[in-house]
Amino acid sequence: MKVRFKVNGVEREIEVEPYELLADVLRERLGLKALKKGCWRGECGLCTILMDGEPVKSCIILAVEADGSEIYTVEGFSEDGRPSPLQESFIRNAGLQCGFCTPGFIVVGEYLARKPRISKEEVKYALSGTICRCTGYKQIVDAVLEAHQEYRKE
Repeated sequence: MKVRFKVNGVEREIEVEPYELLADVLRERLGLKALKKGCWRGECGLCTILMDGEPVKSCIILAVEADGSEIYTVEGFSEDGRPSPLQESFIRNAGLQCGFCTPGFIVVGEYLARKPRISKEEVKYALSGTICRCTGYKQIVDAVLEAHQEYRKE
């Protein structure tokens, strides 16, 4: 089957099998290697992307279901090779250690940080869908809240 979608601002058209997962198509066929594959059940959050403006776990979505969608992976948030304000905030706040879960957190964090208003509790709840075994989450929450303030200045 042929599917069309916009990935990180670029129109893409690709032949997929009806059973192919979106995570596999994005990572293996389109080369978006920051997207990680973990649990394959939508539990760990490593494969989180923005699809039509909402965070979704791409390991539980068929590629054919994304036909006509606009998709963003972590690669789509930097501009001209420079880190986004959230990515810079992650660095300043030590929001990453091993880095394996970071792409999932960045995607959810970008979604949250760009909202008009967010609370610390909302950030904690939204980030709870991504599993990190290194940081303890405080630094990640702080990074998102700091980036939210940066985006409000723009």
